[in-house]
Amino acid sequence: MTLLYERASGIVREIYDRRLDGPPILDLSSYFPNGEKFAARWQAIRDEALAVARHLDAVPRFHEIMPDQAPLSAQDDRDWRMFILKAYGVAVHEHLARCPTLSSLLSEMPEVLSASFSFLAPRKYVPRHRGPFRGILRYHLGLSMPCRTDGRPATVMTIAGCEHRIADGQCLLWDDTYPHEVLNDCDEVRIALLLDVRRRGMPIDLELLSGLLVRVVRLVMKCRGVSYGG
Repeated sequence: MTLLYERASGIVREIYDRRLDGPPILDLSSYFPNGEKFAARWQAIRDEALAVARHLDAVPRFHEIMPDQAPLSAQDDRDWRMFILKAYGVAVHEHLARCPTLSSLLSEMPEVLSASFSFLAPRKYVPRHRGPFRGILRYHLGLSMPCRTDGRPATVMTIAGCEHRIADGQCLLWDDTYPHEVLNDCDEVRIALLLDVRRRGMPIDLELLSGLLVRVVRLVMKCRGVSYGG
């Protein structure tokens, strides 16, 4: 199934790559102005994430939710756990109920297709990879970002060859079809909010294709009986 996923992702990426161009890091005000609302409430969102983290063993590892992601999530004995609140437009109501601040924000923003808390274990490395297609952008908000002894954030994301270190309350909007990797280079768990956002300003045929792809993913996940745990 992983090989099939990689082949399908490669075909889809090629379709979008021929039609869309842009930098790895995108302007928030142009592509996701509502991202500022999440950043403004980051402390309340962090409190909700920390409440989830008190029972972290109940939060599934990424590859337990999405087996195709095992090469990224299960390549060592360090955990990458995902508490999913919304997946490809489908709400996980029992999780949203535990996070009223985040739930309220998400209810106002239909452009957000997926939302999750990402818990990266100490010294966890997520190998270099690419997202499936440019119709969706990734928004990353730091919630509990451990620091090095020099005060810099210890977790480094390398996107298209450039390092990015996000501190608590800082956010980044980026195109995850560019090669990227992540290392939590410290002895504490890193907690971030990850959102998948519909890309603005695409040609109408790519808008329609994006909608179709999202529906296909929903159907596949339903057929697999995906459980979000937590």
